[in-house]
Order: sequence, then structure tokens, then C-alpha cells
Amino acid sequence: MDRRTTNSVAIDDFKKDSNIAFGILYQQYFRYTKKFILKNSGNIEDAEDIFQDSLLILYEKLNADHFKAQTCLGNYIIGISKNLWLKKLKNKNFYITSPEDYFLEHQHEISAAIEDEKYYWEKILGYVKSISSHCQNLIHDIFVENKSIEEIQNKYQYSSKHNAQNQKYKCVEQIRKIKDKTFSADFQ
Repeated sequence: MDRRTTNSVAIDDFKKDSNIAFGILYQQYFRYTKKFILKNSGNIEDAEDIFQDSLLILYEKLNADHFKAQTCLGNYIIGISKNLWLKKLKNKNFYITSPEDYFLEHQHEISAAIEDEKYYWEKILGYVKSISSHCQNLIHDIFVENKSIEEIQNKYQYSSKHNAQNQKYKCVEQIRKIKDKTFSADFQ
């Protein structure tokens, strides 16, 4: 059956509410949908579901919109199928059945991230312990206690906010220098 015949038989059949068109379109075009879905992380059941949904969308469009086929119905079905599958894939990436399932599925990655975080904070604490006690107190007040620059200026009796910010910069620089020194010593 050529494309024009397939189009006209399917359109006429859909308008008569018969099921012949579904079979014809399935025989003619399912393999394209199946091939696309199998190549894109799907299985045969996914392909069947998506193809069925595509046929239903086409059926509704033919009956509701006075649809005129400008091209082969197969192109519409394949296009609809691809769009439905890509949308489903996009939604799958953000769907988590439960926190427990997510944790079980990603337990190794989560554990490694926790260990990396512990190691990172241990290193930071080591750097902070290596700077002057004045800077340790200042860094603690700014980054742990979350004090504003005005509070720092008042507590440490700096003459201006600029001086307080400058002192913060100098303390952070002490940490950076120790970090850089440790980093270069690790690779020698």
C-alpha cells in the first residue's frame, strides 16, 4: 500500500470509528518508533505505549481539527512518537520514586561525596589552625557566626569598614598561601 492510499484509508477509517486504520498504521510505521525508542534508552513496551499514544493523538486531531494531511500520516505519527518519548525521557531524569529508593540507587556516589566533604572540611580546618589567632577569630566571626562587616568593625575596633574588609582579605590570603604551599608540597 502506498502512502496516499494509507493516508486516505486511515483517514476514512478514523472518521467511521473503525479500527482498521490502527492496524494499517501499526504495520506501516511502528518499526520506526520502535527503532527510535530502543536507540534512546527505551524498551519494546515503551515503544508500544508511545506508539499507541501517538495513534490516539492523531485520532483526536483528525476528528477535532478538520485535519488535512500535508504529508504522509506516518511522518505525523513518527514525529508525535519522538516528541512523546523525548518528553518522557526528560521527565524521567527528574522523577524520584522516593528518597529511600534514590539513596539505595546512588548510595556509593552519596557516600563518596560525604567523604569528600569531610576531607575538604578537615583540610580547611587545618589551614585555619595554621594562621594567626587574630585571623582565626576573625574568620570564625565572619564565616561561622555570619557577622556583618559593621559588627566586625565594632568588635575588633577597626577605624572603618574598609579597614575591616582589608583585614578580612589579609586573613583569607593567609589561608590561601598555606593552601598553595601545602598543595605544591603534595606534588613534589
